[in-house]
Parts: sequence; C-alpha cells; structure tokens
Amino acid sequence: MTELAIDLICHRGPDGKLVYHPGMLDSIFGKYKVGSILNAPQHSLTPQEWNEVIGKIQEASIQATGIPCIYGLDQNHGVTYTSGGTLLPQNISVAATFNPALAEEAASITAYETKASACPWTYSPTVDLVRVASWPRVWENFGEDPYLSGVMGAAQIRGFQGNDPNHIGKDKIATSVKHYMAYSAPFSGKDRTPAYVSEADLREKHFAPYKACIEAGALTVMVNSASINGIPTHINKRLLTGWLKDGLDWDGMIVTDWADINNLYTREKVAKDKKEAIKMAINAGIDMAMEPYQWDFCTLLKELVEEGEVPMERIDDATRRVLRLKYRLGLFDNPTPQLKDYPDFGSAKYADAARRTAVESMILLKNEGGILPLAKGTKILVTGPNANSMRTLNGGWTITWQGKLAPGELEEKNTIYEALAAKFGKENVNYVPGVTYNEDGKYGDENAPDFAPVAAAAKNADVVVVCIGENSYTETPGNLSDLNLSANQKELVRVAAASGKPVIMILNEGRARIISDVEPLAAAVVDILLPGSEGGDALAALLSGEENFSGRLPYTYPRDVNSLSTYDYKASEQVGTMAGAYDYNASITNQWPFGYGLSYTTFDYANLRADKSEFTDGDILTVSVDVTNTGNVKGKETVMLYSSDLVASRIVPDNRRLRAFDKIELAPGQTRTVTFKIPASDLAYVGHDGKWILEEGDFTIAVGGLILPLNCTVTKEYADNK
Repeated sequence: MTELAIDLICHRGPDGKLVYHPGMLDSIFGKYKVGSILNAPQHSLTPQEWNEVIGKIQEASIQATGIPCIYGLDQNHGVTYTSGGTLLPQNISVAATFNPALAEEAASITAYETKASACPWTYSPTVDLVRVASWPRVWENFGEDPYLSGVMGAAQIRGFQGNDPNHIGKDKIATSVKHYMAYSAPFSGKDRTPAYVSEADLREKHFAPYKACIEAGALTVMVNSASINGIPTHINKRLLTGWLKDGLDWDGMIVTDWADINNLYTREKVAKDKKEAIKMAINAGIDMAMEPYQWDFCTLLKELVEEGEVPMERIDDATRRVLRLKYRLGLFDNPTPQLKDYPDFGSAKYADAARRTAVESMILLKNEGGILPLAKGTKILVTGPNANSMRTLNGGWTITWQGKLAPGELEEKNTIYEALAAKFGKENVNYVPGVTYNEDGKYGDENAPDFAPVAAAAKNADVVVVCIGENSYTETPGNLSDLNLSANQKELVRVAAASGKPVIMILNEGRARIISDVEPLAAAVVDILLPGSEGGDALAALLSGEENFSGRLPYTYPRDVNSLSTYDYKASEQVGTMAGAYDYNASITNQWPFGYGLSYTTFDYANLRADKSEFTDGDILTVSVDVTNTGNVKGKETVMLYSSDLVASRIVPDNRRLRAFDKIELAPGQTRTVTFKIPASDLAYVGHDGKWILEEGDFTIAVGGLILPLNCTVTKEYADNK
C-alpha cells in the first residue's frame, strides 16, 4: 500500500551514469515490503536504462516478498520520461481534434513505448473539467465539457489498456485516471487550492468523465490534492467509497497524489499529525499512498491496525485491489518486459501519427480576406518567443517535469521557424525573435525585448508570423494572477502591425491568454495549443495549404479578465435589460466560443430531423442532418449536437449541453447525412438535491445553427448513480 520515489534508489551521476544507493533496495522491499515505485530521477532515461532500473527493482521486490513491484510514470503525451520515444500532442490538443480515434491511437502508442521501457502503469489520462481559465493544468485535460472529456478519456483508456481490463496485453499498460475530482475548479485559480462546487455540478459534470473512464475499464484512479466544499478529497469517504467504489461497483485501486496524506496535517489542517492523517485517508477509501520519500507510513498504518483505529477488513480490501492490479497486468508472469520485444519504439510511423494528430488539433480562429493559406514564394518574417522553441511546442511533462530541455535535446525535430523555412525555402523565411524567454528563470520570465530589428526586417517581408504564448510549466509553478498575455508580446504584435504588413498570429499556449486588445491587428489567428514535437511541421503544412484546418476550441476563449464563462453557463447568466429605471442586464462575452474553428472550405447544414417529436425516458432519439462541403477543397468537419432544456423546475437549466459529435471528411460538393442516436435519459439533469431527473416539457436540439423542437411527455426520476 506504499509508493516511494525513485530518488531513494538511484540518481544520475556527474558522468551521466545511474548511481544506485547502497542498501536502499533491501530496506525498501526487504524491511518495509513497499508495493510501488514511481517517477524519473529528475530527467528522462533511455529505454535501456529503464529496463535496467526496473529490472533491479523487480528482482529485489520478488526476492524479498515474492510479489512484483508496480512501477508508475507520468507518460502524459507520449513517453514523457523515456528518451528517444514519441512525444505526442498534449491532451488539450487531442481534445481539439474532436476525433476519439486519434485519442485512442495516441494512448496506444504511449502504452507500447512505455511497456518497452519496462513500465506497466501511467498516471493518465487526466480528465479534470477545465472550469477555471487561469488554472495551470488546463493543457493536461480535454477541455471544459464533460461529454467531450468522457469520450476522449474513455478512448484513451482503450488505447492504453485494450478492451479487456482483466488481461492487459503485452503492448498495453494500466491507467490512473486523475485527479478525482473537481481539482480543476479552484476558487483562486491556483493549483492545489480549494474548490467550491454545487452538488449538482459535482454529480452531473465533474463526475461524468470519471464514470466514463471507469466504464471503459480504468484500473486505478488518482485523487484530487485539494478540497471540495471544505472537505479534503483524500478523506471524503462519500466520494471515494460511496460514489466511486460502491456506486460504480468498481474493484480498482485508488492512489493518492504526491505526498497528499502528509498534506492533510501540513497544509489542509484537518489532522493533528501524520498518524491521524493516515487513519482518515485509509478509512475513507485510499488504497495506496504516494508518500513519496518516507516509509513511516508503513509502521504508522500497522500501529493503527493494532490499535483498532483502521479495520483489518480495510487493509485486506486495499491489498486485494493492489494485488488484483498486478495480476491483471501479468506482472507475476513477466515482471520486466524487454526492449528487444518492442522493435517499433521511436519509429517513423509513430512520429507520423503524432504529426497527423497535431494537424487535426490546430484551430484557425481568424482568416480575414483569405490570407491563409500562404502562396509558395511568400516572404515570411517569423518572430516571437515561441517561434524557434521546441520547449514551447511540447509544454510541461517533457523530458523533465517543467519541460525545460537541455541543449541539443529534440534537435532532430523542427521548431515553427525551422518548419516554415523547410516548407517555404530558407531564402524566403527570416527569423528575428524580438522577445525571448529567460530559460533560467520562471516560465513567465522574459528577457529585455528588442523590437527595432523586427520592424526593420518586416520591411522585406510579405507577411509577419508572430509566434506568441507561454513557455512550458507544470502544476503549481505555472500559477498566474493575470490572464493577459505579457506586455512584451503584445507590444511585439503592435510593432509587427505597424509595419503595414499582414500579421499572422500563432498562439502556442497551455491555456487561453487574453489578447483582445491586439487581436484586431492580426489578419489571421491560429491557436496551436501544445502540439508536441511534430507541431512545427504540422503548422507549416497547414499554413501552406498542404493540409486543411479542422481543429475546434475545447474550451471557451475569454475576451476579458473579469468576464469568464463556459459554454454551458446557466440560462440566467445572460439576460436583457429590464423595463423601468433599473439596468439589470447581464451578458456573456468571449473572444471565441467553445467548439469554434474555421476551415479553408465551408460547410452547409440542412434538413435537421428526428424520428419522433415527443419522447419519454426509455426512448432513443434518432437525429439526422445533411452536411455539404460548399467550398473548393477537401475538409473535415466536426458535427456537434447540442440540447437545451427550456424549463427545469429543480435548478436553473444550462444554456445548452453537448450531447454528441462526429467528425467527417467531405470532398468539394459532397453531402453526407450524419445520424446520432441519443438516449432520452441523456437529457436528464441533476437538481439541487443531487438527484437525477428528466422532466416533462420542451427541449430543443441544435446542430450547425439549425434548431429542432422536441417534447418530453413523462417525468422520470433516477437513482444517484445513473
């Protein structure tokens, strides 16, 4: 039930070789019978080194206990901590594809290359709902919508684990869905701080993607480090045991996040000391404690059992869950997979898959006058702190925790500047940074800008491609207090625009940074999010017209610091001016809405219809619409179906909710009928009492700007775990 960090066992010496700490393996496994080890020793290892390290760990564990250890890594966008493997787009970019097949493929590649590293377990996927725009872990997730997050999360579960959770195959690994739950809704916007969320939103929205992942076979879950409505999640028995284990009849394992049992007394102040914190967490349903540097958890928990403070039945239950996981992974039969059995590690076909996913993830937000695509021979000035940076393309959890790369790392991959030079010709592409990051400082630190060379170089260009956004960060070090893009970067946009040349703004960022004051200066805006190491080549293919844009925003892009919302805001958040003397109006504003994205072609929607205009709880609604490519080039379109409940008696209804989507590809002039089957029960909502209900009354279905009225004729109330 104990998990310790690899730093206790080894570190990388001055010569670059792994140095093992004498006697530690004997203590960890021989004396304390520790069940799991995690993390990388501060920097990625080669697959050969992982085979060596995990091999030694398994040998020591089996010799001491007869039970294999389970090793865990944060392989969050490809093999984060394995050198030479494939680095895929981050989850927020995968979400922007609105293509579950790509999500599953990305997870499958990650599983294969992680298994080649002898590691059987990853702390992924992350399915926290992005409800606070400033939160520093936005980019690790699939956006703000529970349905999208659930679909993408479940697809990744299948990619990581396969279709049989009881028998994880040779090329697959176990998942740990995180961070259960509402971790992404901190009131302060800062990482690991409290969330205050209604019972209805907890049940209907935040719980939904975890439920989808459990139903897809997820074997483990990691817990929210902070508190929900004043209760630290690690001691919330109702959520851990009631909703998750009992409510879903789930026999998987719950693991803490980093040192979070300790934080119950050091930070959350709900326990007087570590022993009391352990008692509270284990009795609530925690099965494994990520300590990660102390093993006194073992002795303190043993004392608690002997004193009758923790029932032996709880220990037996947790132990069964840990052992069940190891059996499902086949660790008793093959504790240390060998690299030689995974010949496709780091292969070109995986890099191509990463590029294809990056292409589908990039979002064309503005294209005035059809300035894009750029013609062959266009003279391009590339500027900005993200223009020639591989670190910013990948973001955090890349080689190192914060994503900082050593000189020469990933140099075989193309930055945006390098990719544009390769695509349009070095003679046509000039790079002048203007603004640069201080790579030795915090993620937001910038060096003194130098705008004059940018203004001079722009005179000789046809267009100026301004690459702005954020440097890499992970978790709490990425906290911020102002969503505005930095003053230096905004001024760079102004300098570029003052040249009189068209500005193409490239946003390379982990979360939406506010640009409303400089967006009008750009003829085109492209949000590439965090596309991974193939992102430069993907962007060049899109800007040249070799590929077509099809990405859609997975969250609402805010216009103002103090006007933040999600697409499913409550109907009462937007009201017109009242009659009389008082101006009681309220409005929702954004820079771009959830689901927005342009293409080089256009699509027309027609003939929205349903197989029935009236329905009850048990019905399946069959909804169809005809989609036509009315432009001149082939394109992919994400067809989204939204529902609205026009009157809800138990809580103010949402503006609308995404209920289904499908991504299709159409040639010019081609028409396809897209059909969705929606269980009527999906239109139910959770009231203020925490209960699901589908009420009789009027609904609308909206697809592509078309609206169809429907009517529910009978009210139905559901059990809690609908």
